[in-house]
Amino acid sequence: MPKRKKQNSNKPKKLTGIEKCPTGIRGLDEVTFGGLPRGRPTLVAGGAGSGKTLLAMEFIVHGIMDYGESGVFMAFEETAQDLVKNVASLGFDLQEMVERKQLEVDYVRVERSEIEETGEYDLEGLFVRLNTAIDAVGAKRVVLDTVESLFAGLPNEAILRAELRRLFRWLKEKGVTTVITGEQGERTLTRHGLEEYVSDCVIFLDHRVVNQIATRRLRIVKYRGSVHGTNEYPTMIDEHGLSVLPISSLGLDYGASTERISSGIERLDAMLGGEGVFRGSSVLISGTAGMGKSTIAANFADAACRRGERVLYFAFEESEAQIMRNMRSVGLDLERWVRDCLLAFHAARPTMCGLELHLVNIHKVVRAFKPTMVVIDPLSNLTTIGEEQQVRSMLTRLIDFLKSEGVTAVFTDLTAAEFNLEKTDVGVSSLMDTWLLLKNLEHNGERNRGLYVIKSRGMAHSNQIREFVITDDGVELLDVYTGPGGVLTGASRIAQEARDRAEALLRRQAIETRRRSLDRKRRSLEAQIALLNAEFEESEDEAMQELQQEELLEEAEIHGTREQARRRKADSAGDT
Repeated sequence: MPKRKKQNSNKPKKLTGIEKCPTGIRGLDEVTFGGLPRGRPTLVAGGAGSGKTLLAMEFIVHGIMDYGESGVFMAFEETAQDLVKNVASLGFDLQEMVERKQLEVDYVRVERSEIEETGEYDLEGLFVRLNTAIDAVGAKRVVLDTVESLFAGLPNEAILRAELRRLFRWLKEKGVTTVITGEQGERTLTRHGLEEYVSDCVIFLDHRVVNQIATRRLRIVKYRGSVHGTNEYPTMIDEHGLSVLPISSLGLDYGASTERISSGIERLDAMLGGEGVFRGSSVLISGTAGMGKSTIAANFADAACRRGERVLYFAFEESEAQIMRNMRSVGLDLERWVRDCLLAFHAARPTMCGLELHLVNIHKVVRAFKPTMVVIDPLSNLTTIGEEQQVRSMLTRLIDFLKSEGVTAVFTDLTAAEFNLEKTDVGVSSLMDTWLLLKNLEHNGERNRGLYVIKSRGMAHSNQIREFVITDDGVELLDVYTGPGGVLTGASRIAQEARDRAEALLRRQAIETRRRSLDRKRRSLEAQIALLNAEFEESEDEAMQELQQEELLEEAEIHGTREQARRRKADSAGDT
């Protein structure tokens, strides 16, 4: 008998999750981790104007345009003609899709006054109508908008609920991915509890008004069989349709550049390790009113434009024309960068929209303009449309987004409390890589500006205060006077420097007088030494002459003696 192979019972089975149907809506597929559950119903609930119909329509249209899946849009409130006109502004030509047999738009009119109840009734007619539309275009996607209109038209809710359950089971068996929209109830997601039996996926859209500021949010209430984002996400409706900003999903996984870029102020670069800040980092410039925060931010922008880089300037306090005029007075011509399309301003009051919509707009503009630097001036104005915690949350998401895009971010912040400058009103200083503080330096009735670097991550930086002076030719950073009397700036510094120069001059004069006195003493001693040397040489000459004369006399005497002896022949042989 052939030997049977032993089966490995411990081998793990490969498990697969539910199949996803991508919506094509920006951000929604990200927070749902791939889209809606394919072949299952999804409930989209929300109040009037929250964007339910638009989300449903984009689900159908993107299915046709991006994924080749035809669809059926069954409306209970708007006619087909109205739907065609409403989405035409987004660039969607529904009529063309209908003609190509990619889309079937059906309007079901339900009027209670026209319904005559004669015993039992059901939604069989709706089933037939919907089935015909699905088969006509081979639909893979279906929208029922707003199905709750049936409750207003048909009087027997118990029967209607049973029929709706049967409808949703039928759609599931049909294998089509369905989006059902429903109106928000007072204390429930929908008025008639549709979420109770459309339970595979429930999405809630919220259009709220807080402090007279309107914001839109999206939340995935449940998603059976799939992980999903659980936070509230800001949404926006613009000329491109509905978009979701999945800001909470951003992680701390962005890169960190080692390239350094100039601030546009030479001595500030010197204070920042001699090379400026890191590209892609976040820079905070804080201080009280009138300190020059915007001027420093404009220098950052000007320096980037000089490098041929693009800069976005979001102004929440001044208009574009006013900023350019003010910067011309300090030697910065920002208008030429605007003409060269290197600098773009977006000036608006913060109260124009809510915090989340500001964030969405910044995302949108940054991705369209693709800058290397973004200036936000000032952050503190955002506190007029949100609490500190809300503003901090929004800015945390913004900073993470800009870092993930590799964009250098320059923020200004107005500090109201003079006694506690090292605390920002929006509480984001801990999120910043570099923090520059501008401070009032008052002395002898004069007010001057001081600048110092509180922190600059990843680089050596100066711990010295510099006097910050704004001139017609730009920004100058001057050394402050430090001494027993403390830090002096402005006229006090100039006066003290003058006193220091006078004292230094007196010291130099005293040293010069002493040096000349020493020179005179040296020359006097040298003269005395020369005189003594001359006297010694003269005495030496006389002594040498006397010695020479003695030697000559001695030689003459010896020679005379020998000569006498020779003449006397004292040494001859005959004398012996």
